Amino acid sequence: MILIAGTLPIKTLPLITGRVEKDGADLIVEGHRFPCTQGTGALISAALATTDHLGTNPPHALVAGDIGRGEGSSAIYEYLTNNLPDMPPDVLVMHYIMPDMVKMRNVCDAAEHCQKKPIMVADAASMYIAKAAGLASKFDAFTPDLTEMGFLADPEATHPAYINHHLFDTDISRVPQLIETAYHQKSAPNLLLVKGKIDFIVREGRIMETIAEPNIPALEAIGGTGDTITGIMAALLDAELEPHEAAIIAAKANRMAGQFAKASPATKISQIVEQLPAVFAEYLCIWSGVCSVNYTG
Repeated sequence: MILIAGTLPIKTLPLITGRVEKDGADLIVEGHRFPCTQGTGALISAALATTDHLGTNPPHALVAGDIGRGEGSSAIYEYLTNNLPDMPPDVLVMHYIMPDMVKMRNVCDAAEHCQKKPIMVADAASMYIAKAAGLASKFDAFTPDLTEMGFLADPEATHPAYINHHLFDTDISRVPQLIETAYHQKSAPNLLLVKGKIDFIVREGRIMETIAEPNIPALEAIGGTGDTITGIMAALLDAELEPHEAAIIAAKANRMAGQFAKASPATKISQIVEQLPAVFAEYLCIWSGVCSVNYTG
């Protein structure tokens, strides 16, 4: 089971958890609807599109509304701390959530008490908290973009907004140096998927592969395309692909979905996700040997 935990900017949304279904442009969990647009919704929708194709179990979501006051984030932290050992998911994805180092440490401790520790992936704000709290080693994968990679490499920063100016302005050519620095400082887990004009797949500090094609510049202007990569990767991890292989396929699939959608800056993230079944049907067997819609590992 995949469990995707994160907040949504919906003031009235209570803490909800359960199996995800899709109805048009909406995702549904426990009868509550929310949009499959950028952020946690985009991540969940990409994971669902991938599990649908593979014939594996759909993701479960743990979401709550939070408009910056922290109530929804606190509820998610507390739910995970109290319930993870009794669930437990095979893959846990932590996404947008308000920073609280103590509560994130409690979640990591709860994961350690699972009979089988879940594969733990952090993106967005959860990644910032994990790095700032010195918890990177508790996770199996981070999925930073270029600026976030600069944050991971900055020993002083506790949030990407506060990284050193020279790191913020860094170009793609410095990514290998940033990767080396982040691992030296123990600010990165075993696997990194660095997202950008060129995607870098890194295992234990070594760049395993770089992916630059197809080159779809418009994807950089569409909110949520980094989130969809993480969602695809989570579903592939749940299907028991090797972590670096899941990361490589996720990066390739996301780019190819942009090409299939003929992406422009006006393209919606839902239009990218809608192309994933066609991308998988044409390319997944070539990329991985996973050739059956009803793949079971």
